[in-house]
Amino acid sequence: MEDFPLNLKKALFASPQDAESAFYEALTKADLEAMMAVWADDDDIYCVHPNGARVSGVEPVRESWRQIFASGQTLRFQLREQHAVQGMMLSVHSVYEHITVAGEQRPRGPVIATNVYQRTERGWRMVAHHASPAPAAATAGPEPQRAAAKTLH
Repeated sequence: MEDFPLNLKKALFASPQDAESAFYEALTKADLEAMMAVWADDDDIYCVHPNGARVSGVEPVRESWRQIFASGQTLRFQLREQHAVQGMMLSVHSVYEHITVAGEQRPRGPVIATNVYQRTERGWRMVAHHASPAPAAATAGPEPQRAAAKTLH
């Protein structure tokens, strides 16, 4: 794995919220080194981008972000409906990402993201990111009451 610049290698995220803020800042700036400084240096990490396959391991995760950043699109994020469940060693965050691409007037449909952070010797680090487009029902507003749909899980 490539060496991180000294300032990022020594980055210490004192809380999962600090790591999450750094994650979205790196994403907004399309900064690959800052992005990878948020992730744990562990081959068990994984990432699922919207409509994408699961990518596992440090180098494949790095390459997935490199490809996204290489697109040249400038993204702006508004996070809503943030929810976190935190223990001593693990923190799971669920957020709605409202993403606006530079040059577009309106945000794209929301994405639901789950970000998982683990406490390590280097502070809190991301170990999983899973982002999926929100279902239409989640973006259309309240609907009249109807029978619950059956789901498999």
